Amino acid sequence: MPACPKCQSVYTYEDAGNYICPECAHEWSTVAVEASDDVRVIKDANGNELNDGDTVTVIKDLKIKGTSLVVKVGTKVKGIRLVDGDHDIDCKIDGIGAMKLKSEFVKKA
Repeated sequence: MPACPKCQSVYTYEDAGNYICPECAHEWSTVAVEASDDVRVIKDANGNELNDGDTVTVIKDLKIKGTSLVVKVGTKVKGIRLVDGDHDIDCKIDGIGAMKLKSEFVKKA
C-alpha cells in the first residue's frame, strides 16, 4: 500500500476502489496512483520535456572525468536516449564517443 500523500502515514488501506488513511481520514483513488507511478518525465535546463531521439545542446563546458577532454558549450547531441539514474541521457558525441549526461546541463534544440 502506498503511504498517505497528506500525512505520510504507512497505515493506509484499500476500500471500494479508494485508499483511505485512518490517521487523517484522507481518501484518494487507486486509479490515480497507478497512472502516476509509471510515468517519468525528464526535463532540460529550461523545463522542456525531453524524449528519446531528441537533439539537445550542451549549455556548460563539461570536463570528462579521467581525461583531458571537454565537451564545449553549444555542442549539439543528436538522437539521445533517456535512461534511469543520475545521468539520465545516454548519447554519442562526435569526437568523444558514447557517454552519459545530466539533463540539467542540456537544452532542447
